[in-house]
Amino acid sequence: MTSQVSSTAEQADGALVGEQRTSGDGGPGKEVRRLDRVIIRFAGDSGDGMQLTGDRFTSETASFGNDLSTLPNFPAEIRAPAGTLPGVSSFQLHFADHDILTPGDAPNVLVAMNPAALKANIGDVPRGAEIIVNTDEFTKRPMAKVGYETNPLEDGSLSAYHVHPVPLTTLTIEALKEFGLSRKEAERSKNMFALGLLSWMYHRPTEGTEKFLRAKFAKKPDIAEANVTAFRAGWNFGETTEDFATSYEVAPATTAFPTGTYRNISGNLALSYGLIAAARQADLPLYLGSYPITPASDILHELSRHKNFGVRTFQAEDEIAGIGAALGAAFGGSLAVTTTSGPGVALKSETIGLAVSLELPLLIVDIQRGGPSTGLPTKTEQADLLQAMYGRNGEAPVPIVAPKTPADCFDAALDAARIALTYRTPVFLLSDGYLANGSEPWRIPEVDQLPDLRVQFATGPNHQLADGTEVFWPYKRDPESLARPWAVPGTPGLEHRIGGIEKQDGTGNISYDPANHDFMVRTRQAKVDGIEVPDLEVDDPADESGAGARTLVLGWGSTYGPITAAVRRVRGAGQRIAQAHLRHLNPFPGNLGEVLARYDEVVVPEMNLGQLATLLRARYLVDARSHTQVSGMPFKAEQLAEVLKEAIND
Repeated sequence: MTSQVSSTAEQADGALVGEQRTSGDGGPGKEVRRLDRVIIRFAGDSGDGMQLTGDRFTSETASFGNDLSTLPNFPAEIRAPAGTLPGVSSFQLHFADHDILTPGDAPNVLVAMNPAALKANIGDVPRGAEIIVNTDEFTKRPMAKVGYETNPLEDGSLSAYHVHPVPLTTLTIEALKEFGLSRKEAERSKNMFALGLLSWMYHRPTEGTEKFLRAKFAKKPDIAEANVTAFRAGWNFGETTEDFATSYEVAPATTAFPTGTYRNISGNLALSYGLIAAARQADLPLYLGSYPITPASDILHELSRHKNFGVRTFQAEDEIAGIGAALGAAFGGSLAVTTTSGPGVALKSETIGLAVSLELPLLIVDIQRGGPSTGLPTKTEQADLLQAMYGRNGEAPVPIVAPKTPADCFDAALDAARIALTYRTPVFLLSDGYLANGSEPWRIPEVDQLPDLRVQFATGPNHQLADGTEVFWPYKRDPESLARPWAVPGTPGLEHRIGGIEKQDGTGNISYDPANHDFMVRTRQAKVDGIEVPDLEVDDPADESGAGARTLVLGWGSTYGPITAAVRRVRGAGQRIAQAHLRHLNPFPGNLGEVLARYDEVVVPEMNLGQLATLLRARYLVDARSHTQVSGMPFKAEQLAEVLKEAIND
């Protein structure tokens, strides 16, 4: 879905506020309350369609023009036991009439489809929030599965919340009687009933969802109409029932963004589009060699749909074959990519080292997840930084680029491709599960604004011997970038050796000479160290006297949203703090040392046990204050704000 918005403004990610008014828009005699932002969490069994429900609500919210941020959260098991805590799937959406940065710390509204969903999520719900509960599922057996000895809807344990008991299953089945569906088939549409109810509560558009359902079930028109009917029944229930006396409006975020055409986009989709754009801007075919792994598989799925853009995708039998094929495609003159997560990087490490030795452009996309080993496949973490930096034998330096938001994955992919193509090197692109599955509005760029990534292949001899003979030297370097020539196989006169054994400088012949090896190792390191990256920008508003903050919070990757939201809260409380965020982690920006030296205290929040902090201490001898979290979930802005206030006051 796309929408047009204009102007720009930045507001604090602050408390929920609203004003009341009466309007016929909310139904006969119903009140409409205007809010500046809302956080909704849909939760149910992994078979209840919570991700689809959340996606549809998000799409309509994006088309309406709100700023938004999402957090899908689902089990790793393909089908966890129904009605159990491990089988709970949820989708959280934060939408607002102003610029926001995170999916929100806690939901204002929880939709719980069964006892397991209620129990798994109630700890995150603040007092006074609204809870919509499917009462049909609160029978003895489902409650016993999750340890409820008494019915929480009747024992007073939910007295601190505004609970709306709704028999979603019964109402859905009743609404679909005319379709002659079995009870089981009709039950499957209860998520659409819930979506219709929430769409009424928050004045979401409906046409897009009805069109989507008819397209999704085009081959089963009866099922399509049943889902549309359930969706409308949910809307009508909200409009007519006395239990929902108030509906809510969240105005479009017309002042939050620069003028342009926007669409909602997830991190993996943005990254896929970025790779396609990079290949088009480089005028090269795009080749993906990959093996499916959560949470990176969506990139393989998406790129396989775009053969019309010269994209070739290869689903290999394992991780090693995937990167081997990609490296072969790089040798053949393609923009080559391999996608994976942490366990796959471990398997690919030998071939990454080979790419370092061959000095060929290759993008290694690591969508990080909780580890070690299989770890938490569907949960987020950013603990592969040291693996990307050092996880190979020998001195094998690889540049590292990390996007900061779902939409930024597009730009990060272009940046990683620029480095790989310009400097003839493999490049790590470190995203993570939070960015991959989360979504936000993305301003679609104009094609003429994209960088020119075209490269020159070697076309003939590049060195003259003492006797005047002209020859091709595969390791004769560009004096500025230190990149070696890229020779497409089959080009007459450009025959040369490839392989992992050390090569002689210039000629590319196999060499065991100690001095040559020392020179080649240092040259490969110098090439990475010399990569052109922009200086680190610091957000440090000075006070009236012109003095800046004494504390800097420095992050990388997906911590950008929570850190920035926390910084807004700290500044809103009248305290001064500076903020900077790293996209380039190898090499670091040239001014990073000078920036760190300006502050008395440097706080580094990470979803690992302090990997960036370790690198900063080693490189710059700065006493970085590490704040870590490895729960599989992103930081909460309020908790991070308290950490930053403590650092300022120390």
